[in-house]
Amino acid sequence: MFDKNFDDMQTEEMREYFKQMNNPYYLYAKTMTNLYDEVYQPKTPVIENLLYSGTYLFVGAPKVGKSFFMAQLAYHISSGLDLWNYKVNKGTVLYLALEDDYARLQHRLYTMFGACENEKFFLATQSNQLNGGLDKQLEGFIENHPDTKLIIIDTLQKIREISGDKYSYANDYDIVTKLKKFSDNKNICLLLVHHTRKQQSDDCFETISGTNGLLGAADGAFLLQKEKRTASKAILDVVGRDQQDQRLHLEFNRERCLWEFIKAENELWNQPTDTLLESVSKIVNLESKEWTGTATELISNLGLDISPNSLTRHLNVNADRLFNEYQISYESSRTHAGRQVTFKLIPKEQE
Repeated sequence: MFDKNFDDMQTEEMREYFKQMNNPYYLYAKTMTNLYDEVYQPKTPVIENLLYSGTYLFVGAPKVGKSFFMAQLAYHISSGLDLWNYKVNKGTVLYLALEDDYARLQHRLYTMFGACENEKFFLATQSNQLNGGLDKQLEGFIENHPDTKLIIIDTLQKIREISGDKYSYANDYDIVTKLKKFSDNKNICLLLVHHTRKQQSDDCFETISGTNGLLGAADGAFLLQKEKRTASKAILDVVGRDQQDQRLHLEFNRERCLWEFIKAENELWNQPTDTLLESVSKIVNLESKEWTGTATELISNLGLDISPNSLTRHLNVNADRLFNEYQISYESSRTHAGRQVTFKLIPKEQE
C-alpha cells in the first residue's frame, strides 16, 4: 500500500545501493527534502491513544495481576470491544502464556468472560526461544492469520537465552531490538510481559528488572503497581513514542477477575482538525472509494492555493493521520505528467 514507485527506486535507492556495494564504508543518508518526499507506513492503533503497532513492555511485580490484564486485553481486541473509554480496532490476537497450562487458562477465561465463543483469540503455552526459531513460528501464525493485531509474550524471560551477560545493557537492548524489527516489519504489536525488581526508584520505570536497555529499545512501556500486594486498587503508568504519557487508576474486580477503570490523572490532548485531510475525506468516501490524479489536479479539485510540492509533502507527513482518522490510504509516485497521488478508502473490516 505504501511501496515506492519503481522508477523512483531506480533513480534513488538503487543508485545508493550500488554505491554501497562498491564501497562498504559508504554511509547512506537522506536529505531533509528526500525525507519529506517519502510516504511511510503508518503506525496503526490497536487500542487508540493507548497501544499501537510496535514492541512494548508490560511490567509489574509478580502476582500483581499482569496475566489477568493480558487476557482482558486479548479478549477485547479479538472481540472488537472497547476497553473502558478507549476505542479498540478488532483483530486476531495470539497470547503466548508461557508460564501457564491450558487447564489454568480455561478456568481463568471462563471466570472472566463466561461461555463466550471467540475464534480470533489464540493461546499457546509453549514456543521456541528468540534465537531458536520463535520468529519463524510467529511468521507462520501471521501468514495463516493476516489480520493479526497483537501478540503477547508472557513472559520475556521465557524466550530469552541464558548467558553470562544476560543482564547487560547490550544484551537487553539487542533482545528488544530483534523483536521490534519483527513487529515493525509485520506492522503488528508485540507486548512483552516482564517483572519489576525489588529496589525502589524515584522514576517508577527504573524498577524494570534488568537494565535500561529493555526500555531504551522498546516503543513504550506499561507499569502496573500496587501500594500493597493485597490491595485491589492499582496504578497503570503508560509511556511511549506514539502515545501520550498517562497515569490510570484501576481496580481489580476479584469476583470476575477483571481490571476496571476508575479515572485518568491527565486529559489527552487531541490534534486539531487538519483542513486538507478533511477536504480529501470529502472526495474519497463510501460513494467514491478511490481517486487518482496529479497533485495539480488535486489542488484544482479541492480549490486550494498551494504548490504541488507543498501539497504532496503535507500528505506524505500526514499519511498516518489520513489512514487512522479517515481510513484512507495514500500513495504518491512520479510520472511523466508530474507527481501522481492515489487515495483509496479502506473500510475497517478490510484493514
